Amino acid sequence: MRIQIIGGGSWGLAIARHLALNGHGVRLWSREEDNPAALRATRESPAFLPGVHIPEAVDVNPESDPDVDIAVYAVPSHVMRAAVTQHPVSDTTVRVSVAKGIENDTLLRMSEVIGQTAPGGPVVALSGPSHAEEVARGLPATLVAAGSDMVACERVQRAFMADTLRVYTSPDIVGVELGGSLKNVVAIAAGVCDGFGLGDNAKAALITRGLAEMARLGVAHGAEPITFAGLSGMGDLIVTCASRHSRNRHLGEGIAQGKTLEELTGSTPMVAEGVRTTKSAHALADRLKVDMPITRAVHGVLFEGDDPREAVIRLMQREAKPERG
Repeated sequence: MRIQIIGGGSWGLAIARHLALNGHGVRLWSREEDNPAALRATRESPAFLPGVHIPEAVDVNPESDPDVDIAVYAVPSHVMRAAVTQHPVSDTTVRVSVAKGIENDTLLRMSEVIGQTAPGGPVVALSGPSHAEEVARGLPATLVAAGSDMVACERVQRAFMADTLRVYTSPDIVGVELGGSLKNVVAIAAGVCDGFGLGDNAKAALITRGLAEMARLGVAHGAEPITFAGLSGMGDLIVTCASRHSRNRHLGEGIAQGKTLEELTGSTPMVAEGVRTTKSAHALADRLKVDMPITRAVHGVLFEGDDPREAVIRLMQREAKPERG
């Protein structure tokens, strides 16, 4: 297939490498700030994937190609709308979002942003436990391709499937996108837990109860509850809360160590999607009247000046209730 990747960050590079090794014709567009000229010359990006060779078959090109089979938007959620506008594709192109976030102003999921900005071909969300650093090294991983057009989902599945990457399909794009987005909020809380040294018991409880509130919001938004037991729910939540590669967990750990949000977000070109998603999730919970105590606590710490230690205490002192209710 002919595939266009929009975005030359760590995930865009890992996807480009994977698809090129899968035998597809891959064109990669990246911002000038990410130095595509150096990438063309050296086939390596020290800032995003140090030590990983990008195959010569990946065409690092300043011009995007509108007439491709698949267009993958590997950009942060807050620039998705601009990226789709800047890089239009034909109505026959399957548009794939690999961003894990919810737009702040509109509270739209990324597939909705793509569909609203450029109505036309089918939109697929590709999500799951998949740190770019490991996918780029050819370590085994699994993803789920979700959308209302199952032919398009299966097309994406065929393009990405390989010995090191297994792809499933799902019709529940709402659940898959919300799972991939909301887990970043819980991962920030997990980082705070790690930064304070609260132990394995506390972290296991946090992950479990985080999954419960993710599912509550998802169901209120029209998702299937079982989706949150899958790759883009429980799977992505586990890896993001536990991995040393997790930007969101790392940010939470820094918060616990007394660093400011500005210090943490300004020290790296990588984007911790959970920061903006916390705002959106908090607003969605209010709109849909869904109880999300962990999300509310993270929002308070990041944006309302709450002390993280006191936020932990307030979570533990909440009113007693049944586990399922």
